[in-house]
Amino acid sequence: MNIVVYCSANQDLPVEITSIATALGKWIGEGGHALVYGGVNAGLMHITAQAAASAGCQSIVGVVPEFFRHRADPLCTELVLARDLNDRKSRLIEHGDVFVVLPGGLGTIDEWISTLSHLMVEGIVGRGSKCPVIVVNHNGMYDAMAQQLRNTAASQFSRSSVIASSILVNNSQELINKLNEINKL
Repeated sequence: MNIVVYCSANQDLPVEITSIATALGKWIGEGGHALVYGGVNAGLMHITAQAAASAGCQSIVGVVPEFFRHRADPLCTELVLARDLNDRKSRLIEHGDVFVVLPGGLGTIDEWISTLSHLMVEGIVGRGSKCPVIVVNHNGMYDAMAQQLRNTAASQFSRSSVIASSILVNNSQELINKLNEINKL
């Protein structure tokens, strides 16, 4: 499986956050899956890639905008250069079988929402994409966003419940349990 990971590129995050990225990377590597991520040598992106590589991951795909090329993670076994951030999102989504949203900022939220929009359109046009989106809702950081997505899905303005279909988990153990369930399907 190609596991697309959206997450923070900030440095010096607390160990309670970095340990989630480490557990995810380890699961990806030990399971023989591919990591697909923003490809930058910083923050949770690099921590996830490092854990995946240390656990034997053979496919670490970094999708980096051309203007961040100088920040590309040397752990990438494949580097995909994107024109800009929108092209990067499209390429990340194209590669994904499962999407994992770790704690992050505006860019992470943007990638999450763009993925849900893409999956919604896939369902409407009949291709019926069923890619799971798992969100690590550490200390409730995404509670308000998840509620907004549920409100929108229930409104007269939404064509699909896919936008409220993210699977929220609270910690690394719940994340790994959910990934194990999906992997058995």
